[in-house]
Amino acid sequence: MHDTLFEPLSLGAIEAKNRIIMAPLTRGRSTQPGSIPNEMMATYYRQRAGAGLIISEATGISVEGLGWPAAPGIWSDEQVEGWKLVTDAVHEEGGKIVLQMWHMGRLVHPDFLGGNPPVSASATKAPGHAHTFEGRKDYEQSRELSVEEIARVVGDYRLAAENAKKAGFDGVQLHGANGYLVDQFLRDSTNLREDEYGGSPENRTRFLREVLSALIDVWGADRVSVRLSPNGETQGCDDSDPAATFGAAAKVVQDLGLGFLELREPGPEGTFGATDVPKQSPLIRTIYKGPLVLNSDYTPEEAVADIEADRCDAVSWGRDFISNPDLPERFRLGAELQPNVNVPQSWYLPGPEGYIDYPMLTKTDETASA
Repeated sequence: MHDTLFEPLSLGAIEAKNRIIMAPLTRGRSTQPGSIPNEMMATYYRQRAGAGLIISEATGISVEGLGWPAAPGIWSDEQVEGWKLVTDAVHEEGGKIVLQMWHMGRLVHPDFLGGNPPVSASATKAPGHAHTFEGRKDYEQSRELSVEEIARVVGDYRLAAENAKKAGFDGVQLHGANGYLVDQFLRDSTNLREDEYGGSPENRTRFLREVLSALIDVWGADRVSVRLSPNGETQGCDDSDPAATFGAAAKVVQDLGLGFLELREPGPEGTFGATDVPKQSPLIRTIYKGPLVLNSDYTPEEAVADIEADRCDAVSWGRDFISNPDLPERFRLGAELQPNVNVPQSWYLPGPEGYIDYPMLTKTDETASA
């Protein structure tokens, strides 16, 4: 069943055994202090190594860029050693995993920064509340990065990419979606700059291009990818002309020859900015000619239809992978999916509950589904 989903696919230099990609999922289980990956995280990823490719949870490239309680980082030697537990576990099961690189920009609360303001493309303030170790707090005004500081942030990405290589990943993905720093530079509601990083869509993609170029220096283009969310408002980040902005971004991805591009296009019920804005993936598909991965609330049948219609080459699943560690096998057998429990509490709370305690299919289940 769903044979199309089980055809192998080259995502640049990464050979995926199927087209069922595990989307990046923030789970908040790293060891504190230090944001260090641990054995429990290794178990979690090992359980899900049946994916054609795992894209890791969003991972902070620096102290400045990480503002989510117990999310992991990739700037210290201790974090590198922790991630080795994860990559070894995935590889032992025959899986592939890339690291998603994250700078949250204005969505970092000053509590994570010793009271200092967060940084962004421009001095703006996000709506709503930040998650902190002390509970929810209002976001605060960010400060604009200087041109010199932008170069320093690009250097932070480069160091994180080098650390990801030391940790044994198969590649890296730049988090350019969901209203975080790269997105804050891309969209004109959050990028109010009048220098070479602001104004036209081409200028607003300059930061994206510079970061990707740094990652390519470390990994080669065929092991670098990017996630974009070419939709409506997301965490207070919006754009007046998504087609122009994300068309320019797709041209950067094409020019640099990235291994693949992942697009998050939520519908009216989606998280991080539900939207009924027209999807930009058809336009982007005409600009970027490499492998395209689409994401957001797909059924297996919808994924097969989009792959066979050449709207994409693979689909990434997020929430279904939380409660179904053997999601590809369930798709293959047409087995029932397990629902998430204690949602959304178990997504982010510490401990194994709702994290590594979801059961796999048994032989009896497989027989009943066959």
